[in-house]
Amino acid sequence: MKRIKKLNAECIERILDKTDKRVVFDKTNIIPDHTDLLNDLEKYIQYEKINRVSVLGIDMYQYSAYGRFEQALIPFLLKTLFEATIKLCFRNHKFIFQHYTKDQIWKNYISTGDGGFLIFENPLHSLLFASNFAIILRAYNSFHFYPKLRRIIGAVNMRYAITHDKIYSFNNNFYGRAIINNARILIKDDLNRCLIDEHVHSWFTTNLDGVENLQIVTLEDIANIYEFSKGYDKKFLENNDEIFENEPSRKYGIINSDILKVGMIKSKETNISVYNLHLQVTIRLYDDDDATKNRLITVSLGNLNTTGI
Repeated sequence: MKRIKKLNAECIERILDKTDKRVVFDKTNIIPDHTDLLNDLEKYIQYEKINRVSVLGIDMYQYSAYGRFEQALIPFLLKTLFEATIKLCFRNHKFIFQHYTKDQIWKNYISTGDGGFLIFENPLHSLLFASNFAIILRAYNSFHFYPKLRRIIGAVNMRYAITHDKIYSFNNNFYGRAIINNARILIKDDLNRCLIDEHVHSWFTTNLDGVENLQIVTLEDIANIYEFSKGYDKKFLENNDEIFENEPSRKYGIINSDILKVGMIKSKETNISVYNLHLQVTIRLYDDDDATKNRLITVSLGNLNTTGI
């Protein structure tokens, strides 16, 4: 996992103590020259060196429409769905997720009550987590995962957003453009889509010649991506992958991939393009208690609605 820059309050306070005054009550108010403080803060923060990471935003559609009793159960349901998804990612993608632990994923999770933001190293991790989550969610909605709880709470629909930008932490919380942009995209969508920003689109274009190629990419192709070619143990390639097979195929894993630009969001002083991503994913789910019991499930991550944001 890429190192996330941590900003320390004590370090910033020491810089302020050296070059600024906490309180100034002079009779004549003068706007000071701030150049020395600015230089020291820029040297400490080093914003240009802050790593870009990927943020997956997952949000429950029409959470407020559930009854008060059902709403009280939804945080548990989401935690259970996330736990099952983490387990599925580790089982299905041993090479790709080899740098993660369950505790690390939870540590990099920002809960919003009816969803949340997960921080990953790159957009492929975010996309695979979303795909596996969609599979688990379908199992729940179709009464294959806690069917009695499903009867009580009802069906659940989610919308997704994936961004790729800078993230930093302060006081055990995460901040940065990747989270801000992700939240802006989610709040603008009311069609249960999977939306990505132009930085994610560029990442897939650079590394896989575009998201359209996800349906024919092999595990070897993934291993040759620059970010996966450094520091990743190739022995995990022997375990294969549930989505990316050894030979190009559209019969299993990602069987369809569509992308369409649907609008723009404003970030700082620039506009960022937003794309609607639609994947069809086929994965076989196994009963943890009895491996002979399994079910082949195909889901759509996002949809083909072309309405703008």
